Amino acid sequence: MTEGSMEESDAVKDTSPTSQTVSTATKQLEELEENSAEIKCDPVNEPGEGEHSEKNDDNTGGESEITSVSSANNEKGEADEVKDVSNESSSKMTEGSMEESDAVKDTSPTSQTVSTATKKLEELEENPAEIKCDPVNEPGEGEHSEKNDDNTGGESEITSVSSANNEKGEADEVSGSGNRTQAQTGVAGKETYFIEAASVGWKKECWIRRWLGWLMWCWAAFLSAAADFMFQRMAWLLAAEDSEVEESEENSAEIKCDPGDESGDGEQSKNEDNTTVGGESENKPELSATTDEGSSDEDTSGNEEQSVEISEEINKKKEYQRETETLFDRLHLQDKYQQKLTPADFLKIGPPVKQDHDTSEKDLAHTFLQRLLILDYRARYIPVRQDSPEVIHLNPDPESDTDETDNDDLDLDDLLRTNVDCDQSKQTHVHPMDVQMAVFHCSDSFFKQNMITKLSQCQYALPLLVPDPVTMDIDCPLWTFRQIRKSWKITEIKDNSNIVTMKSLPICKAETAMVSFLRLGSLSLSKSQLMNTLINDRHNTFFHRNCPGSTKSRHLMDGVAEIAWYCPAGKPNDAFTDCIAFCNLHGDALLIEKQRDILMEKSSVNVVIVPTLEKGDKSSAILTGISALLKSPKPLIILIADNDHGVLKMKKGKYKMGLKDRSLSDVSEVLKKRIGDILSGPHASFQLETMTEVSGIRVDEDDNDCKNGKSAAKPIMNLLKKLVVSKIKDEFLPCQGQLWHNWCRINKELYHLKGHIEKEKCQKQQELMKIRQDQCTASCSDLMKLFIESLSSLPSTDKKYFLKWTQILIDALPTNDLTSILQSYDGKWSEVLALKKDKKHDKSDLLKRKQTELDQISTELQSATFGLEHIFREMGQIYEAHASLQKQTKRGQPDWSKYPELAAELMISGHPMELMDGDAGHVPLTWISSLLDEVIKKLDDKRVFVLSVLGVQSSGKSTMMNAMFGLQFAVSAGRCTKGAFMQLVKVSEEMKRDFQFDYVLVVDTEGLRALELEGNATLHHDNELATFVVGLGNMTLINIFGENPAEMQDVLQIVVQAFMRMKKVELSPSCVFVHQNVTDIAAAEKNLDGKRRLQEKLDQMAKLAAEEEVCDAECFSDVIAFDVQKDVKYFAQLWEGSPPMAPPNPGYSESIQELKTFILSKASQSKGITLSQFKSKIHDLWNALMNENFVFSFKNTLEIAVYRKLEVQYGNWTWTLRSNMLTIENRLYTRIENGNLDKVESNYLNKEMNKTYEEIKKAMTTYFDDDKDKEMLVQWRGQFENKIKEFHDEQVRGVKRKLDEVIQQKNACKKLDDKKTEFENKLLQKSKELAHQLKDKAKDEEELKKHFDSVWSGWVRELTADTKPIEDINLKDDQSKIIQELGFEWSLINASERSGKYKNIPEDCDYGHYVSHSHSTIFHEIGKKAKKFFTRNIQFEEQQQIRSLIDDVEKQSLDAITSKPVAIRGYSSTHLQEVANNVKKKVTAFELEIKYALKKEFTVDLLLYVFHRAESWLSESHKKFKGNNDALSYVESKKMQYYNIFRSFCKGSSSVVVLGELMCEKLKVSTVEAVCNKTAIDLAGEMKCTFPAFSGNRLNLEKHLLKSLAEKEDFDGFITYIRHPRNQVEAFIKEEVQKYIFTDNKDKARNILKKNVEDIKNLLSRALFTATEKVKKQRGDPDMWVKEFSSLLKDQLTFNTICCQNLSDINNFDFLKEETEKGLVSVIEEVSSLSLDKMEEFRMKPDQILIDQLCNCCWVTCPFCAAVCTNTLKDHSPGDHSVPFHRSTAVNGIHYRDTEILSVEFCTTKVASDGSFYPGEDPEELIPFKEYRTAGPRHANWRITPDESELKYWTWFVCRFKKQLEDHYKLKFQDYGEIPSEWKNHSKEEAIKSLDDMFNL
Repeated sequence: MTEGSMEESDAVKDTSPTSQTVSTATKQLEELEENSAEIKCDPVNEPGEGEHSEKNDDNTGGESEITSVSSANNEKGEADEVKDVSNESSSKMTEGSMEESDAVKDTSPTSQTVSTATKKLEELEENPAEIKCDPVNEPGEGEHSEKNDDNTGGESEITSVSSANNEKGEADEVSGSGNRTQAQTGVAGKETYFIEAASVGWKKECWIRRWLGWLMWCWAAFLSAAADFMFQRMAWLLAAEDSEVEESEENSAEIKCDPGDESGDGEQSKNEDNTTVGGESENKPELSATTDEGSSDEDTSGNEEQSVEISEEINKKKEYQRETETLFDRLHLQDKYQQKLTPADFLKIGPPVKQDHDTSEKDLAHTFLQRLLILDYRARYIPVRQDSPEVIHLNPDPESDTDETDNDDLDLDDLLRTNVDCDQSKQTHVHPMDVQMAVFHCSDSFFKQNMITKLSQCQYALPLLVPDPVTMDIDCPLWTFRQIRKSWKITEIKDNSNIVTMKSLPICKAETAMVSFLRLGSLSLSKSQLMNTLINDRHNTFFHRNCPGSTKSRHLMDGVAEIAWYCPAGKPNDAFTDCIAFCNLHGDALLIEKQRDILMEKSSVNVVIVPTLEKGDKSSAILTGISALLKSPKPLIILIADNDHGVLKMKKGKYKMGLKDRSLSDVSEVLKKRIGDILSGPHASFQLETMTEVSGIRVDEDDNDCKNGKSAAKPIMNLLKKLVVSKIKDEFLPCQGQLWHNWCRINKELYHLKGHIEKEKCQKQQELMKIRQDQCTASCSDLMKLFIESLSSLPSTDKKYFLKWTQILIDALPTNDLTSILQSYDGKWSEVLALKKDKKHDKSDLLKRKQTELDQISTELQSATFGLEHIFREMGQIYEAHASLQKQTKRGQPDWSKYPELAAELMISGHPMELMDGDAGHVPLTWISSLLDEVIKKLDDKRVFVLSVLGVQSSGKSTMMNAMFGLQFAVSAGRCTKGAFMQLVKVSEEMKRDFQFDYVLVVDTEGLRALELEGNATLHHDNELATFVVGLGNMTLINIFGENPAEMQDVLQIVVQAFMRMKKVELSPSCVFVHQNVTDIAAAEKNLDGKRRLQEKLDQMAKLAAEEEVCDAECFSDVIAFDVQKDVKYFAQLWEGSPPMAPPNPGYSESIQELKTFILSKASQSKGITLSQFKSKIHDLWNALMNENFVFSFKNTLEIAVYRKLEVQYGNWTWTLRSNMLTIENRLYTRIENGNLDKVESNYLNKEMNKTYEEIKKAMTTYFDDDKDKEMLVQWRGQFENKIKEFHDEQVRGVKRKLDEVIQQKNACKKLDDKKTEFENKLLQKSKELAHQLKDKAKDEEELKKHFDSVWSGWVRELTADTKPIEDINLKDDQSKIIQELGFEWSLINASERSGKYKNIPEDCDYGHYVSHSHSTIFHEIGKKAKKFFTRNIQFEEQQQIRSLIDDVEKQSLDAITSKPVAIRGYSSTHLQEVANNVKKKVTAFELEIKYALKKEFTVDLLLYVFHRAESWLSESHKKFKGNNDALSYVESKKMQYYNIFRSFCKGSSSVVVLGELMCEKLKVSTVEAVCNKTAIDLAGEMKCTFPAFSGNRLNLEKHLLKSLAEKEDFDGFITYIRHPRNQVEAFIKEEVQKYIFTDNKDKARNILKKNVEDIKNLLSRALFTATEKVKKQRGDPDMWVKEFSSLLKDQLTFNTICCQNLSDINNFDFLKEETEKGLVSVIEEVSSLSLDKMEEFRMKPDQILIDQLCNCCWVTCPFCAAVCTNTLKDHSPGDHSVPFHRSTAVNGIHYRDTEILSVEFCTTKVASDGSFYPGEDPEELIPFKEYRTAGPRHANWRITPDESELKYWTWFVCRFKKQLEDHYKLKFQDYGEIPSEWKNHSKEEAIKSLDDMFNL
């Protein structure tokens, strides 16, 4: 014992004491001190033992401190009995465990233990005995629980109370880890605790202290039991212990202690050649004689020899369990035995696997698993870095530290000494198989299954029988074998020829011969190494002593039986002709009876290896074992280590052979032959599933969860077993069979329509709905009911088992059909290839027939392939069928609406989900969308990095991804990936800081050029698949297999074309080329050459693809960012040798890890995409792939949605700028009118706008930087920033232009303005004088009026005598004169004017009457053939051109006229003359472009129409000019004002009153103007922000316009909208503004007006007060007052200064203020009650403001259906024109050439069809609709996305206005222009609703 172990306990602590117990214990201790007896030490042997409860220690501090206390013997020599129900056996105590405890803590006392302790104390007090200690040898032992300590710290500290040492007081040392003293319990079921006294001197004190420790142990035991069931467990353990101890008593041996030897041979588990089974010692200690019932004989000299009986089994179990705990601790798996490792722990993106560096012991288990999961069979040979000094190296340093002695010479005795001094307490490396088995024991059943499957793939032996490390029961992990499938080829000789048959089975179902290898005794030969030479002499299938990392200490493998299968390849060098199982029992079979007997019973042949067969003590047990084997009927081969004879046949089936002086290869060859001979005859066969019948072992599949899962799967399998595999899908999965395939075929046909397109489309859509109805009807199969019910109702764990069992049992279904079909396919395919290569003979018919037969076999192959994925596919089809029909779930059927949720749960848990149905070649969009929606609900819209994989079939794509990420894609033979599957891989928490996404979403695909799809459709299918997965992925792995340039070229061509398409649709994935199966990946030069050749091929393919896709690309780098040096990876071949026995190549695993690291490094630079974006991408890509022209067909709905949001923001930004500029304009206009501003500078306007403009720019920056779609927005950022700048600059220029015009007008009127003051002064003076004359008649209103009228005309003549009046204009005469001057006859002009038809020339549907037939080439003979094709009839096309000419001329003419300053300088006939000349030039130029002439009537009508359109504007402008410049008109307009002044003077009013009235009269006009202008701006802003039709983008406005037209059913409005969409939109805006102001929101509008009136009122009040106070203070005159007042209104109200020359007598300015305020009351009231339509008289009009804002967009129309481009930007180049949904071309009057038949097809349908049309530019050239962009400029910039959708709105319109359309266009809906009957079912409500559905994208 060390000194450290002899420290006494200073304190005893408890966290939950009871006062009664403590007081009793204290009292007894006091009495004991008084009556204690002298204690003497026995110098011979006093073993002591400290025992500890097996149960968990729940100490607060996290450590379990166990104190060993011994009891004194009583006078009778009988040991006191202390019952410990928790201890089963004594255990070894190491040095570190022998320190005494300072504190004993416990929280759960029990009264039972305390009462027992009290009883023993009483007995001890009565009979204290003398105890003598042996000073030489005092072994003490502390026992520790086998159970896990649940301490916080995780450590268990075991303390033993040691005896006192010799007279020097020094502690005896207990040396060597193997030293063990085993104490016997006194009687059965009880254990005695002996006191180990320190010395005689201790006496009473030592005794008391020992009793105190004993009492505290009782207290700890009292605290350790908590629940009733624990007592039951204790009782069971106690019973077991009683039995074992009684058996031990009968067989106990006498042991004598040698006082000179303090160490015992330690027991150590050895490997198979020289090791006894776990824990058994070859050197056993001798025990002293014992008496019955454990009583000891008393020595007459007072010395007492204690006899101890030992139970070796209990001891071994205890020792084994403690060593297991130590092992788990070293591997940091201590917490994983309870909380098992699961697949989820490794199905995530974690740190890279360490390859080249040593691993610390704590990381050993994790590294082993990581490397195993990537199929690195070197996972068993991981170098370990020594972190702990307690671990010794296998190969010690050549120089060892030894004690220096005086003698420098080597002591020969030291050299020859066998017992070399070394520290045996040092630990060795953990044995590699201990690592494997520790991980196995610490894994849940699913991870065990994954682990065993990977071990099988690494061609390693698998555990078949495994002792449980705790209970020592024998487990058979049958469940772990369930995923393993083996394939082999059987060679049979028939008729002197070898017949090779292929077999592929789940290994659990395979019936094979089994050869078991057993070892009896110890020997130097490695049994495992010998077995490896039989199976694969190049690979260590069984781990053996010579493998790297092997150690002599092996803990968990003894008693384990491992199994491996030899699978022949059907070649001459096969070791065996059929599959054979080899089983290896580790350890000495003599000591492992249960496993030995099982293997002997199950084996076909037993091979036993023995050291010797000589008679003697050592071999007697071996001979007994051999005897049993010889009696067995099973064939037996005995291999004798010390014998050198050859094979001897003892009797039938019994052989022996010597191994001495034989090489392993010789022995192996002999054994192969002998085993082969035996198995060629009748023999027993072995099947794994029969292990369930073996008694005495526990099969893991008997666990309740596993049984529940299997029970749920069994009914499904009972259904399936009734049918052959090829019939299962037709019977139980009808929705995905022919019905689904037909649906896919018809759906694809919708994109290739011919003939009567719309009618055919409607028919096909009806067929699709019929198929969906049939699917709904057929969706109630028993199989699906059972499957969905289990999936919905089972708990989580049971559900996992259920799915696994279902897959396992499905895979185990008889595959004879599949095997034979594959062989037939292989043969037929060889015939087809041979015929294709034979170019000498014409065998096209034969080839065609063979190809047909191959297609038939392919169909059979699809039917015979059945897996769990087909059941999920059926779920998807059931869901799609019900969702498309919106059918309710019938009673008794599963709820179809829950299917996506069930599938989402599985996908989140790591289950792969089918993305594209490989059999049908179609993506079930509805199902996938709903599935991803549910995933988003459960995970939120997480970001994912999409990794796609593409390559040739069977090139190892799925294997690579499974190894890289631990996925579960199907890779077994005959089950290659069909279509595309997706699986989520979570990014671990420790790695999230390196990535900007949460998951990696892997998309695995079927191989390109798949054999099943060989034929004409192959290339199209491959292109489709490649484009789809390349488009989906953020990165695409292109997997190239082998070095065949031809194969590489095929794949590269497909891949490059896919990337070319991505470039054209502005998707930019990255790519990595993986070159697998390269012969020499280490040769750098060869790799460089390979990369060069790959680069050349890629560049070559890029050029070819560029030609096909019409794209400019000279090399692959022009298509995608690609670095051949970095983005090409070379992989070694997967197998190290030839399958099926070859293990994976370690170089392959390294390549996997390097590739994964590279992928993740590139992924770390990407943000990935959200799940919702991924969903949208699937839709967009697949919808585009349905069309032949992917690039033209691709519609990125996600981008469209983001762009539309941006358009709304753009509208808000521009409105903010516009409204601010309107306010500035209003303010400056007032200043100009008041004469306070005579020049507007652009800099000033920019300065005024600067603050708002900067805010807008800041808002834009925030939006583009912070929006969640900022990655997508970046492509438009520059464009929109420029557009905002352009808008701002245009607003500044526009306002400056308008204000400059106002200034010009003001300057032009300056002469009159100067006279106005003179006029007003004179009028005021004359009025005053007249009033003075007639003041006596003031009461007679009529008389006053009469007198005023009589003098007014004179005044006017007098005032305007020197000014020339402005005459009115006569536009009609001017127009006729101008037209005549152009050379047109008067009669022609007159006739046209009288008819008035020119007014409707734009709406004319037939311009044929304007065409001169004598020159026309339209009506030439076309021929009947052309009628078969749809075309724009040439007359119709020319009509469209004439209509365009009219529109262009109208716009240009009006722009020219309105640019003239008529309001400033007046009208001149030259304005019309200029316009007329331009019109004639345009018509002449038009006639030169077309190939016919137009009549004069056309030009005359066009001129009259243009003049008609300009007439109103010219009249208004001239009227304005006249009002501003005609003195006579001005004076006449003042008559009423001066009559009122005259009347006031007549009534005696003072000058103050008159001035007040004059002020109010002027303020009234300006107030009305100011209020109306401000109200117009405010109302426009209110409607822009809140009115639904105006608050969005251009598309939103279109939607509301169409709703309005439908609600009113206004055909004329529709025609205006179709012909002149902008005019109709403007009319709609005006109408909605009127309705908003005067009907729907009149109160709100009125409140806005009142608020503005109130603001003006407050302004006037402040101005009156300020002006009055200032004039009073400065003693000013009336002129000063008026001027001051006017200056205060300069920015708000126009106010012409009043001359107060005739009112100079005013001096009471307060009175003037009061009079003015009094007059303003009525003015304010009058203005407040103004009608809102008064706004129409002023500059600012709300409808015009909104028109300017909302109509400043794109107005280009579709060349087919005239739908208007809905882009909010006016000039959005280089972007194409587009509209979400086009119309029936009948809306635009399109008809078939040379017929009166209207065309009803939609544009989107036409461009997907195989039809053609005649463009207007070349009437003889037919252009396919799919190439419509080549038809000319009008078509080239339009993007019409082909799809099968059609807006119900326009189908309703065509049906509703059929008659009106026919009358309007003078055409008919008949023959192939007949309206489909399905359209007539659409109601107006559905039509309006469709606008919400379809425009809400």
